[in-house]
Amino acid sequence: MNYQETVKHIRNIAVIVAGIDEEYQNSIIEGIIDCAKVYHANISCFASFSGVIASSRYDIGEYNIYELINLKKFDAVILMTNTISNPEEKEKIIRKVKKSGLPTVVLDGEEDPDFYHVRINNKKAMREMIQHVIEVHHAKQICCVAGPQANPEARERYQAFCDVMQENHLEIGENQVYFGDFRAVDGKKAIETFMAAGMPVPDAIVCANDAMALAVVAELEKHDYSVPDDIIVTGFDNTYNARHYCPSLTTVSRPLNDAGYRACEMLLHVLMGEETEHCKILDAEPVFTESCGCCTDISRNIRQYKKSTFQLIDDCRNDISLLNRMTTELAESETIAENFEVISHFINEIDCEKYCICLCSEWEGVYHDVLGQKEEAYQIYGYTRNMSAPLIWDKGEIRSVANFHSEDMFPEQPKTGGNISYFLPLHFRERCLGYYVITNGDFPIKSMLCHSLMLNISNSIENIRKLIHLGNVIHELDVLYTTDPMCGIANRNGFIRMADKIMKDAKKTKTSVLISFIDMDGLKMINDNYGHKEGDFALQRLAIAIQDCCNEDKICARFGGDEFIIFGGNAHEADVEPMEGMLIKRISDINHVISKPYIIDASIGMMVTKVSEEDTLFGLISEADSLMYEQKKRKKTSRYLRKE
Repeated sequence: MNYQETVKHIRNIAVIVAGIDEEYQNSIIEGIIDCAKVYHANISCFASFSGVIASSRYDIGEYNIYELINLKKFDAVILMTNTISNPEEKEKIIRKVKKSGLPTVVLDGEEDPDFYHVRINNKKAMREMIQHVIEVHHAKQICCVAGPQANPEARERYQAFCDVMQENHLEIGENQVYFGDFRAVDGKKAIETFMAAGMPVPDAIVCANDAMALAVVAELEKHDYSVPDDIIVTGFDNTYNARHYCPSLTTVSRPLNDAGYRACEMLLHVLMGEETEHCKILDAEPVFTESCGCCTDISRNIRQYKKSTFQLIDDCRNDISLLNRMTTELAESETIAENFEVISHFINEIDCEKYCICLCSEWEGVYHDVLGQKEEAYQIYGYTRNMSAPLIWDKGEIRSVANFHSEDMFPEQPKTGGNISYFLPLHFRERCLGYYVITNGDFPIKSMLCHSLMLNISNSIENIRKLIHLGNVIHELDVLYTTDPMCGIANRNGFIRMADKIMKDAKKTKTSVLISFIDMDGLKMINDNYGHKEGDFALQRLAIAIQDCCNEDKICARFGGDEFIIFGGNAHEADVEPMEGMLIKRISDINHVISKPYIIDASIGMMVTKVSEEDTLFGLISEADSLMYEQKKRKKTSRYLRKE
């Protein structure tokens, strides 16, 4: 029965996984995708690249993608928590999914009555492979490179090793087992550990996965040991590299694609109300090839191998070219708009239907003033309620969404079924910048450079953020350099910068300028009788009066101490009297409002003059200063005391 005809709406399934660029993960995801397309379901795959880079701060940024998942928007969940190396993150995800009550399938995970399970019988195939090494190849001294025992698959494989050794009355010495973490580097470390122990050369080394096994073979060859002539080596997973290594690796083939398909299908049957077995166990099969001494006829596979290897190298070459070209152009971008324009040019080469960059509302990490100190606030855990999608590439068409809620996850909701979307974290170290959404494209699971590309884009956005900060800091420094902090108007530096332009324009147009030099009267008396706080208050009020008299053609500044200046272009002689009258009135109005025991007053020297090529700014200031001084001499200090 066709699924689309069975239900009234499209089903949405969340997949939670880490390391989708690895063969185990992408093989299972391919199976999930095959099933989803048959049943016209939507898959949203939330994936991190955690545990790849030795940085706890970086991993915080990667794991944060799981905080985005809004389970209220999904009908079911597929968990691949066995790929997540951090136990705390794994447990947090499991608790969240349990709380949701959604039907959930766990792949190769711990038995849990709250979940459905699809498991591969690792133990049986591992037993058969080790028994083969003992019975057929007569190995007696056998070492083991085991996986992390927190992982149920690793435990099963190690237990199979222990059981077979015991059944064949073979001892496991203290130094014969090395516990790794499924990484290639663990194979190298295992050989170093075995050699340092000074034990006899083993007949065989059994490894919990292919990545460690291949590293073991490479390290043995460095020490002039031949595989399988001197030492037998086995792996587990039957990966592409294991099949095509020389010697080809004796390993275990697992039905990963089928496991993914069964997991997705199991959930869809549950959602349709059909009876479904709670746990599906699939069989794995040992593959006996060259690394244990079993010769295989590789000639029949060489044609396919050459073809697939060429395709792999060609794809990698194209991806590297894409990465290098994008890196070069991103280095030239200085604004976020330029950055996204560069990215949009290259998305077509990624071969997807839709590509979105979603940013947190304060991704720039704006500086906040907290108790007079600049403090940088930015997102680390979770996502801001409001997000933006400044770049949405949709089959070549480019648009943006200014605002959407992070609980919706998608900036634009899918309107059809059968869509496969990958949600990937966008961050710089632990700083959360946002996330990517890539829809209907194999790039995230097929390209070896997906992670590198994401890192590159993330770093470029971080560089833009830093440029924005640098611009803000430069602006703040410039404000400090050109502004009087007490009066809030331009200081001498700011005045000279603005006045030079007015002078140049006046010389070019052969027009006149107005200049007024203003000196506050009685400031010393106010300071002496009422304190410097009152003196500062009086200076600030005089600055307000002066600023109020300046329109868009005039500038004003505190020139120093109790001296102020007004300067403007396109002036006429008739402007002097009204301008001076306006200033005197504004000072009088302020005195009336503040009602202090002293009065604020100033001596004013104001003139309008036509600017010649020989005139200098400081020459004009000197003339205005002389006019002001003449007025000041005519005043008496007693005038500045308010009469009762």
